[in-house]
Amino acid sequence: MLKLRYYIRLLRAFIQRFKALLVIGILLGFVFFLSLNFIFPLFFATTTQRIGYAGRFTTNTLPNPIQELISDGLVIVQADGSIQPNLASSWEFKDGGETWIFHLDPNKQWQDGKKVTSQSLTYSFNDVIIETPDSQTIVFRLKEKFSPFPSVVSIPIFKKGTLIGTDQWKVSKLSLVGDLIEYIVLTDKQGNKKIIKFYPSEERAKTAFKLGEIDQIRDMLDPTPLKDWETVTVDENITLNRYVAVFFNTQDPVFDKNKSLRQALSYAIDKDSLSPNRALGPISPDSWTFNPQIKDYSFDTDRAKQLLTDIPKAQRENLAIKLTTTSNLRADAERIAKNWNAIGIKTTVSLSSGIPSEYQAFLAIYDSPFDPDQYVTWHSSQQETNISKYSDPRIDKLLEDGRLETNTNQRKVIYFDFQRFLLEDAPAAFLYHPISYTITRK
Repeated sequence: MLKLRYYIRLLRAFIQRFKALLVIGILLGFVFFLSLNFIFPLFFATTTQRIGYAGRFTTNTLPNPIQELISDGLVIVQADGSIQPNLASSWEFKDGGETWIFHLDPNKQWQDGKKVTSQSLTYSFNDVIIETPDSQTIVFRLKEKFSPFPSVVSIPIFKKGTLIGTDQWKVSKLSLVGDLIEYIVLTDKQGNKKIIKFYPSEERAKTAFKLGEIDQIRDMLDPTPLKDWETVTVDENITLNRYVAVFFNTQDPVFDKNKSLRQALSYAIDKDSLSPNRALGPISPDSWTFNPQIKDYSFDTDRAKQLLTDIPKAQRENLAIKLTTTSNLRADAERIAKNWNAIGIKTTVSLSSGIPSEYQAFLAIYDSPFDPDQYVTWHSSQQETNISKYSDPRIDKLLEDGRLETNTNQRKVIYFDFQRFLLEDAPAAFLYHPISYTITRK
């Protein structure tokens, strides 16, 4: 008890003597910790973005913008289709384009700090022999000449057997449902995070946004009703290597050997009412091979009706077309049907969840490659990817030559001719470049 009384009196004396300093110290401490709440975040805070995408993806089919956050390709393809160095500092070809040799940049590293070597790359192609004569050289020996090959190796590559890349963002977590990615978490060196979730449809992504699961949706085609919210910002992006077109089934009895009908239907569509971003053909207007002199099929009902007179009257009077499309393009399909009905062609609209096995005309969004090579879309041998089921010997020859030619100027001539002849034959009506939207919560 005596000791306790002693310490109490000592404490009182200490407080009495130094109370002014104690009060000042408490106030300074309060100000200091209060300041940390404002100053510390400016220098050391991390951010977490919760992003949504519509679509089903595996680790091998991640959207390109996500792959580019994680890693790089051997080269990079610019918007105009030109090729620039990336992981490879230089390259050359031999045997007219059958052998491609890439020399790696010695300064490139994987995210684990180890040097990028030819042996650590994960490339694997059918009918391609891959050799690594040394750690900085990778050689691709193709079965036949293929001039667009550099664009193939522009796709971001990962370290063998991992999801380790070479760019700023690392894969820190991955959740799979079967082979499909449920979500992926990316982290940078500062500790910032991107939590990217995938939804089977835009409607599901919108619902997740409304429920607060995500704060941003990227690459949307239909931003309604979110775009009208006062609590969001809306960013628009016109993707010029993506176009909306009506693909005519050229093997259908209505369209087979009936160029006049295909041209008439192309002229009859009021394309400016669909979008101001006209698409004239299958190659991006930014491409170094874009031909600005191709037939543009501007809205012209008189020209459409004139072309229909080339069709025998009995056949013309009984013309009926079913236009198939997906739900997100339904409004456009109904406008097109109205245009075709206006020139006397009875048109109905039907919906499909994807490319239907049977159709007469199919309205769809199509991604065109950055390289002008259009072989998989229009060559007659490509039964699975040639949507119009188009076959023309002259177009086939131009597409074959374009893949073999390594001289830039000669390739340009080939693809100028390809666009001119394809648009004249009109196996598709090219409409517009779609706008994609990014919705972000403020």
